[in-house]
Amino acid sequence: MEMQATGGNIAGVDLAALAEREGTPLYVYSAPAIRQRIRALREALHGLDAGICYAVKANGNGAVLSLLAEEGAGADIVSGGELQRALRAGIPAGRIVFSGVGKSAAEIDAALAAGIARFNVESRAELELLQARAQVGGFTARASVRINPDVDANTHAKISTGKAENKFGVSVAEARNWFDAKTQWPDVRLDGLHMHIGSQLLSLDPVREALQRMAAFWKELEAAGHAIASIDVGGGLGVRYREGEQAPDAHDYVALIRKALAGFKGRILVEPGRWLVAEAGLLLTRILLEKRGDARRFLVLDAAMNDLLRPSLYEAWHDIIRVGGGREHVEYDIVGPVCETGDTFAVGRELPRCEAGDLVAILGAGAYGASMASTYNSRPLAAEVLVDDGRYALIRKRQTFDAMIADERLATDWKTA
Repeated sequence: MEMQATGGNIAGVDLAALAEREGTPLYVYSAPAIRQRIRALREALHGLDAGICYAVKANGNGAVLSLLAEEGAGADIVSGGELQRALRAGIPAGRIVFSGVGKSAAEIDAALAAGIARFNVESRAELELLQARAQVGGFTARASVRINPDVDANTHAKISTGKAENKFGVSVAEARNWFDAKTQWPDVRLDGLHMHIGSQLLSLDPVREALQRMAAFWKELEAAGHAIASIDVGGGLGVRYREGEQAPDAHDYVALIRKALAGFKGRILVEPGRWLVAEAGLLLTRILLEKRGDARRFLVLDAAMNDLLRPSLYEAWHDIIRVGGGREHVEYDIVGPVCETGDTFAVGRELPRCEAGDLVAILGAGAYGASMASTYNSRPLAAEVLVDDGRYALIRKRQTFDAMIADERLATDWKTA
């Protein structure tokens, strides 16, 4: 990310001044950093019939989606709500693919009516439902089978998706049966393959292995007379969250795709999410107080696990810096004010000595931060800003208490079911 830790500047915008204007906790996203990532991937894919379908679940803010749409990205969605977000941001339906293990009939109907590019089908029950909804609506649904290549992604268990025991996709054997019996689903054009083995992949070795298995199956299907028009290789590329980690290079990643799918005449899709936006974002938060226990020294922030869930959910590491740097270093446990022991961002972390009122920035928070936030403990959702060339735009207002409870009602309107 383009940020000077000691100066507290991102994309030409001073973080201290930003906090004074918009308050904390505050999500801050760098538009130049997002553009740099998607342009690097687009350049690496040059010469291939390929599309970038951004995984909306990583960060679904409308301004972020609009920026990516301007760069030519499509969308990988997993819900009807994400479909609406993508369309409202200007992403054409023809660049949208619909993933996920539990698509409802209403969501399928909406996606068919919008004219999305294709569905990534994850079970026979879903295939049957897609056929039924397409027939009722008079549509032909284009679909890809999500295969589970049974490859260990070497990532956290909760974000591994490509092993046989995971809930995602189907075995190659089951997928083969679907292609052989595809006349049973006359309103579904089954002509694609899809995979996604997991998230936060820092090594490309599992990707290479999964691509090889995907390529072997594609060639087997074509030899059996099944034309394959699309191969979606998924996403999952990792990012730098801590010293020693490095995001995979776009050219190295695409080189694996070129080699594995050499000779493929159809369209190749990639589904990056985290890789495009994580390092472009930070969570700016102010220290409420320092608490000294018998054995530990705590910094209590005004941000909490409801604002950024990853450390509590995944034991995830995020680099944390004191905005402005300086001072001698002290070891802290960095926590939020929520009434959960799990409301902990870091344990035994060294920072320049901090005081109440100081600002700290939790880095690498552009993905799965705001998108996973909640109002737990009746804490309103944080504001979000986009920064670009010395300017910033408020892209999500800080939620008010009245907005948080707007849909609640007292039990005065009783009905019988």
